[in-house]
Amino acid sequence: MTREEKSKVIEVLTTQLGEENIVYLADISGLNALSTSNLRRACFKANIKLAVVKNTLLAKAMEKSDKDFGDLPSALKGNTALMFSETGNAPAKLIKDFRKKSTIPLLKGAYIEEAIYIGDDQLEALVGLKSKEEVIGDIITLLQSPAKNVISALQSGGNKLSGIIKTLSEK
Repeated sequence: MTREEKSKVIEVLTTQLGEENIVYLADISGLNALSTSNLRRACFKANIKLAVVKNTLLAKAMEKSDKDFGDLPSALKGNTALMFSETGNAPAKLIKDFRKKSTIPLLKGAYIEEAIYIGDDQLEALVGLKSKEEVIGDIITLLQSPAKNVISALQSGGNKLSGIIKTLSEK
């Protein structure tokens, strides 16, 4: 790879890192061609962008980026697959599902909305993260709950009142 090609790759990676708020780093070394192809298909179905990158180029792109990746560049050892997603826990769920069949891919680290997770032991925490839509749904449910209680109390009160009036009129 020439210097010009490397600088172009670094520019592209820097742009991608700047645009994406959810970045996962995974180790896919040891996957055979069939497993790698299955992983790529699963990523495509889950709307996750997957790219295998050189560690040195990715580290330089992280340095040039406006975002603070903290200790994430220290996880760049061995083969690295870069995953971009719109949903914070989608790549973690995909890795967990894929590991039901084998021990690979391993999670090296993740950058999610300015939070940094390093190490494969963080996978369960990342799977448990709620997506933006799930959090909004929970908030709406919480906001609707008091209103539903008031409405049901008013409706049940009206039924009781009409029952009492009906009973009194029959007497």
